[in-house]
Amino acid sequence: MTKRINIGGLSVASPLFDTISAALPGTGITENTFWSGLESVFSDYAPRDRELLEKREHIQAQLDTWYTENPQRPYDPETYHAFLTKIGYLVPEGNDFTITTTDVDPEIATIAGPQLVVPVTIARFALNAANARWGSLYDALYGSDVLPDEVGAQQTAGYVSARGRLVMEYVSGFLDKVLPLEKGRHADVLDFHLEEDTEKTITIVLKDGSVTVLAKPEQFVGYTKGAELRSLLFKNNGLHIELQFDSAHPVGKDHPAGIKDVVMESALTTILDCEDSVAVVDGEDKALVYTNLLGLMKGSLETSFEKAGKTVTRSMNSNRIYRSPSESSFSLSGRSLMLVRTVGHLMTTDAVLDAAGNEIPEGILDTMVTALIALHDLQGSAPWKNSPAGSMYIVKPKMHGPEEVAFTCDLFASVEAALGMNIGTLKIGIMDEERRTTLNLKECIRVAKDRIIFINTGFLDRTGDEIHTSMEAGPVLPKDAIKGEPWIAAYEDWNVDVGLACGFSGRAQIGKGMWAKPDELGEMVETKIAHPEAGANCAWVPSPTAATLHAMHYHLVDVFERQEALTGTPRATLPTLTTLPLMGDTRPTPDEVARELANNAQSILGYVVRWIDQGVGCSKVPDINNVGLMEDRATLRISSQHLANWLHHGICTETQVLETLKKMAGVVDGQNQSDPAYRAMAPDFDNSIAFQAACDLILKGRKQPNGYTEPILHARRKQAKQQ
Repeated sequence: MTKRINIGGLSVASPLFDTISAALPGTGITENTFWSGLESVFSDYAPRDRELLEKREHIQAQLDTWYTENPQRPYDPETYHAFLTKIGYLVPEGNDFTITTTDVDPEIATIAGPQLVVPVTIARFALNAANARWGSLYDALYGSDVLPDEVGAQQTAGYVSARGRLVMEYVSGFLDKVLPLEKGRHADVLDFHLEEDTEKTITIVLKDGSVTVLAKPEQFVGYTKGAELRSLLFKNNGLHIELQFDSAHPVGKDHPAGIKDVVMESALTTILDCEDSVAVVDGEDKALVYTNLLGLMKGSLETSFEKAGKTVTRSMNSNRIYRSPSESSFSLSGRSLMLVRTVGHLMTTDAVLDAAGNEIPEGILDTMVTALIALHDLQGSAPWKNSPAGSMYIVKPKMHGPEEVAFTCDLFASVEAALGMNIGTLKIGIMDEERRTTLNLKECIRVAKDRIIFINTGFLDRTGDEIHTSMEAGPVLPKDAIKGEPWIAAYEDWNVDVGLACGFSGRAQIGKGMWAKPDELGEMVETKIAHPEAGANCAWVPSPTAATLHAMHYHLVDVFERQEALTGTPRATLPTLTTLPLMGDTRPTPDEVARELANNAQSILGYVVRWIDQGVGCSKVPDINNVGLMEDRATLRISSQHLANWLHHGICTETQVLETLKKMAGVVDGQNQSDPAYRAMAPDFDNSIAFQAACDLILKGRKQPNGYTEPILHARRKQAKQQ
């Protein structure tokens, strides 16, 4: 049992208490101020939190009854919306307004670019993400499937000049589009010459001996130079591109102009995730979360690991120093702007118990501790500023409607008061991933209008909530078919349109969701340009490499021009948004049912076995066809709710589900056989906690609050840790 420390009326797990003690020096906050402040905030907000959760349950019960008593489908929109309004699910939409958030950093307000989401529990990954502000386009193309493995140009352990030339060819074509020359092509450039005038300019020598310049000379913004020119810095659509020169370098010697690399400003922002991508269930786990957050905000986090037989130490990147054309020195941040995604309203944690021995809401604890940690950045004790604008950015997931958003804003204000922060320091990002939030998005934004910096579509969680909300309405379509339903496109467009109508452009982020195939980046480069074209000024990517590749899209698309063009265009309609993804009268064949069961069961088991046995909250999990997909609790919620729905409506039987789970457990065991830490589920199913968790998620899924997976996962993970 974890040792506990009693302070005031709270009982605190010793690892967490020690972490807070380590975080206090340098903040001006005393131990008594922090813990008494937490106790006071908890006393004020825990009852409100419980009331909101009870309201969720009450609304769902009314939905279940209505669907059961109204079997006709599709529903008449007018009748259905009147019912949703009557039960408080749908609230009246007020007058137009514009958000008034101030002190927002440009990476959020005025520059569009990729956004990483990373589990903060893994220091190496968190550092990689924080350092992913800049990335090598050469490396990203060389090591991915964007370029084909042509004969003689395949990826190997060493550098292959033929593949390198393919990379240079591709990059030259990209530069022609985003840094166009007045005449000629980048592929024909022999030399970039820095003219030694009072105001530095660039002339460019082509293969035919002619000289040209940039079509837009203002794109040249800086350089570095020793005895020779080292780099030239350019800016397009708010993002930087650096050409690095070294004709003696193994890569540079193959380039006519000696360009050894093209470095892109990549992940402008990174969400340090304390929620969906982590497996955090107790005080020990929370201590790890906060320790890594503290190191990131203080700029002191380091980690060492073995790579290619050598010990590598990773820490946070310094700023990048350049000289401007007018010869003044300036710096650019070497790190992504860091946001923190805290836990939603549902879960409580035994990391802190109240005087009666009750667990406190985990989201309240997260808010108080992350705000404390942010003081190191806000007060300037760190070597670099995360937020020069003086803000702390908290992304809040899984909120249902305006009342819950208002609760979070009130909580932020009370935490600011408890820690002596300026009013409005804590900014809010709203994950538009629950159906009640989508339908009432404008009013959700209204109650947060002086704090909001972010809205983002979360297709995966949103689909899980769609299934659970309409659980009693009937069997839902097969999982892949749901993706083609009209409400999905309407939801994506609605999020952008409402954000623009509320004045987000130039003030806050409108985001899009994750690219879930980390090994299939060629497909990402072909398709993910749709996100900036849709007017989203950020979109999620699964890795620093993906961020560098996705950054190309923001050079090719001026997002703020797109937003201006989209502003005022017709919005999606409420009837489209509320059309349920139901099967209708046609039922799947036995073979179709078997395939759907196998696909879902394999997905559930592949994710859950790592979560329960190894504490891995997000990873690349092979699907039933051995394609690696990024899986987290959002994907788990869809798969488990889908099977719970089909089971409830008799599309399949419990026997079929259990038989399929056992069969797929063998498949998942085989996919993980090279992992020495892996514990096989088959054939001893009764003693596999992970297998039992997967069964619970499906067989008990209909009764889980809003279909969330956390209560079952947490209980089973604690059981596994105790063993």
